[in-house]
Amino acid sequence: MAEPTTVHVPLDERAYDILIGNGLIDNAGALLKARFPGRRFGIVTDTEVAIAQLPRLTASLDAAEVGYTTVVLPNGESTKSFARLGEVVEAILAARLERGDLIIALGGGVIGDLAGFAAAIARRGMDFVQVPTSLLAQVDSSVGGKTGINSPHGKNLIGAFHQPKLVLADLDALDTLPPRQLAAGYAEVVKYGLIDDEPFYFWLEDNRREIFAGNAALRAEMVARCCAAKTRFVLADEKETGVRALLNLGHTFGHALESATGYSDRLLHGEGVAIGMVLAHGFSAKLGLAPSQDTGRIAQHLSAAGLPTHINDIPGELPDTDYLMNAIAQDKKVVRGALTFILTHGIGRAFIEKHVDPAAVRAYLEEVRSGR
Repeated sequence: MAEPTTVHVPLDERAYDILIGNGLIDNAGALLKARFPGRRFGIVTDTEVAIAQLPRLTASLDAAEVGYTTVVLPNGESTKSFARLGEVVEAILAARLERGDLIIALGGGVIGDLAGFAAAIARRGMDFVQVPTSLLAQVDSSVGGKTGINSPHGKNLIGAFHQPKLVLADLDALDTLPPRQLAAGYAEVVKYGLIDDEPFYFWLEDNRREIFAGNAALRAEMVARCCAAKTRFVLADEKETGVRALLNLGHTFGHALESATGYSDRLLHGEGVAIGMVLAHGFSAKLGLAPSQDTGRIAQHLSAAGLPTHINDIPGELPDTDYLMNAIAQDKKVVRGALTFILTHGIGRAFIEKHVDPAAVRAYLEEVRSGR
């Protein structure tokens, strides 16, 4: 195995490494045994990842003579529920995993969020390792310690901040992703450029085709740059009380659209973020804060990557604007009922705007939905 790229997250006694490279799952047993000697592991994964990646992981654990148990959950956003959380916690207890043992989250963002939350509450707190198998999870959700499940009231409203002990981002896993899943993860990649790194956004425009074609060196650089950016925000604001909220660019609109589609395969999380980022730039332009041409440029880039960029791109009927506004009102960034949005002055110049007028948001959504 070639030496992986390491991004260090220096959170004092909770510091950890993000390892990025090829063959990490095949060598996970040796890596985990060396870093966590004498521990047992509880693997949490889903039905699709269990086919593509679980045999690689269990073979490596067997070769290292490391003990483990496995929990396989259904694939999809609906798995982030109280029922599945309870299932995982009970499986951990039934396997007699001790507080000093570790949970392995093998999968995309859904599994990472759920397994991380289970680790945070089982036996009043267990350590866990993220082994993200989707692009979205490798560049975003596996880093930073945000864990949780969904509620009928909104996405990720129940959870805890619980940092992993290690992240193993195996680039080989990206080769097994369906094109739609790869594109959904790419939306979160683009987000980092749009927030505060204009050169990275331009780099993505120049290299998108080769990244999607499987260029290993470019993929490694892309994931490492995203993880470094995410780490920078986490170090500045671990509990998301300030600047870390910038990472939610596009998410306020996106989460509302995910709710409107019932967290179903009609709209993947990254697809919601893609539409949401276009809406955030369009809304900023509508308010006279950003150049209107940036909205079209971003939409063209995302569309070329295979992502939806307009509300009308979502298949099927959507609830009315009242529903979307109610979902937006449940956003985690709402403070004392006041709407907070991540808006922008242009590519690479996002900012946090508090006390956004709900009437202006409603009017903008109505305008977009009508195609005006």
